[in-house]
Amino acid sequence: MTVNTPLCFRGKKILAPMVRVGTLPMRLLALDYGADIVYCEELIDIKMLQCKRVMNEVLETVDFVAPNERVVFRTCERERHRVVFQMGSADAERALAVAKLVESDVAGIDINMGCPKEYSTKGGMGAALLSDPDKIESILTTLVKGICKPVTCKIRILPSVEDTVNLVKRIEKTGIAAIAVHGRKKEERPQHPVHCDVIKAISEAVSIPVIANGGSHDFIKEYMDIETFQKATAASSVMIARAAMWNPSIFRKEGFFPLKEVMQDYIKYAVRYDNHYTNTKYCLCQMLREQLETTQGKKLHAAQSTQEICEVFEMADFYEETTAIFEAKKTSLETETQDKDDQMEDPDVIKMAVRFDKREYPPQITPKMYLLEWCRKEKHPQPVYETVQRPLDRLFCSVVTVAEQKYRSSLWDKSKKLAEQAAAIVCLRTLGVPEGKLCEGENHLINKRKRGDQERLNNRDHGEDLAEPSHKKANFIEETSDVNVPKMPR
Repeated sequence: MTVNTPLCFRGKKILAPMVRVGTLPMRLLALDYGADIVYCEELIDIKMLQCKRVMNEVLETVDFVAPNERVVFRTCERERHRVVFQMGSADAERALAVAKLVESDVAGIDINMGCPKEYSTKGGMGAALLSDPDKIESILTTLVKGICKPVTCKIRILPSVEDTVNLVKRIEKTGIAAIAVHGRKKEERPQHPVHCDVIKAISEAVSIPVIANGGSHDFIKEYMDIETFQKATAASSVMIARAAMWNPSIFRKEGFFPLKEVMQDYIKYAVRYDNHYTNTKYCLCQMLREQLETTQGKKLHAAQSTQEICEVFEMADFYEETTAIFEAKKTSLETETQDKDDQMEDPDVIKMAVRFDKREYPPQITPKMYLLEWCRKEKHPQPVYETVQRPLDRLFCSVVTVAEQKYRSSLWDKSKKLAEQAAAIVCLRTLGVPEGKLCEGENHLINKRKRGDQERLNNRDHGEDLAEPSHKKANFIEETSDVNVPKMPR
């Protein structure tokens, strides 16, 4: 059994959490160039709690995927013992739930208590927490007691040194492993001088590691300046944001790499880990800065895909080679998965290769409705759907059981709803029962709905209240049909 050494926050050079910048490609690049620890961008607790943890076998990553299939957080083994997950939260129990969700895939958990932007503060998160020490204490104490990984937080300074030091002393008592201090007040911006004296006062007042942040504008122009900033603040470590965003090779003690080489290295990671092109483009634009008006900058700004971005930087061959490797790997994994599925296939399940296309059906009429009505007419229990998701491609397959017989489509669908409709179609077609398609002619469910609508209109004409419980509005599904349908074979 491998024992993981907990993160040490002393004498470290750290990539700061940055919205839209701190995604996987930037974090890995910073590690390559010499960063000791990397923080991900702030991710909101409520959004994370909607995610499912998915092993991406093609990319060899762990993905936290939202209901809309968007990857909210992606990480990999390369950074597992070096990445700190930063979240935005104003609720101790939600924060703990998120921490437990990601704990096995990251090296530490951080609470953002310094972001002054409205999207963070309006929910009581970020810098808004600085005015609520009780809530700070509750969140941090809950996390420290509830998880095994180190917990940190990142704050801004308060209007007075005394208040700031007192707050940090109270935070220290929660048992956190370190505290990052952005040496500006919440109303100050990067052009305002960083308050090294306040960070120094904090460093001298507490025993936990203090991570100094905010030196990109005034101090950190090259690698040697990192130590200068650390000495000026008496901090244990230094956290770098904008200087790393402009050129992540700031972490190289040998000095900067040429910007072109840095950007190409970044693009390689973006392609390798299927980073969304809009995020890749944003980060590259931050690196180009004053070169955005050059021919290359304009081409980058116009790019509308990862492939086009690669073409701008003369990396089209790399893109094609990498995507071809992934396609081959995906095909291989799909074949393996299909072989396993075939070996485990239930021989009693009736299968057809069908999909549900809602364009072939009237509005609000579906095969599931027809199957439910048929079961009620035949006095069978209502259909039972069992749906599974395949981890490889996150596609769904559903098996419907009707009168002790199982049915499914042999094709996998992109959503649970579509998979269930496809299973219903297989059942209906096997039984020879109408499924409600437009090409089948007169639709008895539509006629029922029209009759129901007409009855409600008549009631309204007679002054009766149209407000109905929601369960009554769908009565057309539950009524017994007069249509002749075959009986289930015995």
